[in-house]
Amino acid sequence: MALDRQPPAELITSRRNPLVKRLRELHAAKGRREQGLVLLEGTHLVQEVISLQLVPSDLAASELLATEAWLGTHGDLVAALSPAVTIQPVGQEVLEAVATTAHPDGVVLTLAAAALQAPPDGQEFVLVLDGLQDPGNLGTLMRTALAAGVDGLWLAEGADPFQPKVLRASAGAALALPIERMDRSALVQRLIRAAARGLQLVAAVPPRADLDGEQPLPYWELDWTKPTALLLGQEGAGLAPELQALASHRITIPHSAAVESLNVAVSAAPLLLERLRQQAPLRGRMPGINRRAAR
Repeated sequence: MALDRQPPAELITSRRNPLVKRLRELHAAKGRREQGLVLLEGTHLVQEVISLQLVPSDLAASELLATEAWLGTHGDLVAALSPAVTIQPVGQEVLEAVATTAHPDGVVLTLAAAALQAPPDGQEFVLVLDGLQDPGNLGTLMRTALAAGVDGLWLAEGADPFQPKVLRASAGAALALPIERMDRSALVQRLIRAAARGLQLVAAVPPRADLDGEQPLPYWELDWTKPTALLLGQEGAGLAPELQALASHRITIPHSAAVESLNVAVSAAPLLLERLRQQAPLRGRMPGINRRAAR
């Protein structure tokens, strides 16, 4: 039998309320680790939680903080949330104190990190990101990866994938993608094991010869229908040498010499979507793009 939702709590209007301090701690990685929570800002991310049927964990309670105006116009979303989510009306000033955006749209939601997607076994299409620092780039890459049908995202250090700016830039993709974050040495071992089970390790590099004079392959000449891990490097420094050394293939996006390299989020799109293009003749039609990522 479904649980009945408890009536909303009393309106909070003071920025000095202890709840404000506790949720502001979720702006930082340390606070997210200690509380086991992520902070989702805005109506769209609330809709994604409902669409993905993410549920609170017994280890960390979820709370929806919203203005009375938002609650008055989004009763359908409130009704669709798990009854385990506490509904807390707050004043506009309180919401602005909790949110990281200058003009929040009326709602924030805390979600237990344990409720997010667990990595599946036997991933056959993996995006590997080495030390990306820019939250906007990371969020954009997540959305592209979800649209391309990536099975998992492996991160070597870099930006926290669950910081609010990344979550917003991903437009909800961060909630749907299985994500694993580790240090670079752990990633090296993970890639070695992936290669042993048959994944080709593909390093994306600028369109120039390496020290041995070998030119990277234009990306469309690679057989993307095979199980693949695509390795992309950080802004500026590119892919770490120890990761490049593991690659079975080096690919590039040919472009004018007027620029040395492309933005990592921009370059990822044709690389990731090439797999869909090559798979289309095998399936007799173009695979559908993920509905959430294409919105």
